[in-house]
Amino acid sequence: MKKLLSLVLIALIAFSLLPASAQGVVRVFNWEDYIDPEVISLFEEETGIKVDYMRFTLNEDMMVQVRNSPGYFDLVFPSDYAIERMISEELLQPIDFEKVPNSAQTLDWLQNPDYDPEHKYSIPYMWGTVGILYDANRVKEPIDSWGVLFEDTYKGEVFMLDSPRDALGVALKYLGYSVNSKNPAEIKAAADLLIKQKQDGIVKAYQVDETKDKMVAGEGILAVMWSGDAQYAIDESPEGIDLTYVVPKEGSNVWVDGMVIPASAPNPENALAFIDFLSRPEIAKMNCEYIRYSSPNKGAIELMGEEYTSNTNLNPSQETIDNCEFFHDNADVKVLYDTFWGMVKNAK
Repeated sequence: MKKLLSLVLIALIAFSLLPASAQGVVRVFNWEDYIDPEVISLFEEETGIKVDYMRFTLNEDMMVQVRNSPGYFDLVFPSDYAIERMISEELLQPIDFEKVPNSAQTLDWLQNPDYDPEHKYSIPYMWGTVGILYDANRVKEPIDSWGVLFEDTYKGEVFMLDSPRDALGVALKYLGYSVNSKNPAEIKAAADLLIKQKQDGIVKAYQVDETKDKMVAGEGILAVMWSGDAQYAIDESPEGIDLTYVVPKEGSNVWVDGMVIPASAPNPENALAFIDFLSRPEIAKMNCEYIRYSSPNKGAIELMGEEYTSNTNLNPSQETIDNCEFFHDNADVKVLYDTFWGMVKNAK
């Protein structure tokens, strides 16, 4: 009997170490500060499915985890170019759209995006732009160009994004090149500009999520920032700090973060249920108002009304969007970007 009980105990322990069953959990891998916590609670209450929520800060880090942890994640939130790469590496499974009826709420211009041309593997979650957030009370002229980031005027007061695609993309755009350049000479020129910027003492720090709070606290004058973080900072800024966001005239990156299901997801049905829940207009509205990025959901936009549609940070003009580019997968030149980015970060 003791032997039988021991075998049962071993079996129970072994079972507890297996991937969570489809009945009980959905393992989500999302960006930092990128969902209203109440949304998770509402989903768990409605479905009985527990959300095991994990976070990342860069697409590159996320892709490493997905590649190295097959059978672990159920739902992941990559950006456009990362989706493109994950499709090419066969890391994703097609979405059963019949089980995600709320995906019909997706804006028309995002129904067949070029990073997922068959609209087969992803559903948009949020979108936005990259631009400059600045304190209008502390600048000496109107801000409308990336060039201000490379001038001595604001020495030691500029926050840059600690992201190779974004930082090099800013420099490429300022120099008149595409953010998707694969030309070694153009990428080198962008890196040289960033190295000079750093050596001249213009850069205060390379950061990601913490920049918005530092700008609210008045610790910088200019910051390269994603539009939603910029809107958050604008909303939170105290009296005396007049934060303003602009997409520079040279153009920028327009991006989409999508919802995808890894090919090896242990609980794909739960992932589909969560995607459909997040795509409900009232839930998408909650997330948009909490996160402050742009919503791809028609119903949510209708619910938010003029307060949303009149905000050009969240709802930029078509002219602004047309002057921007999606990032595309650059796997064939990634080593080039990584090498030059390493030179920027190591510059003294």
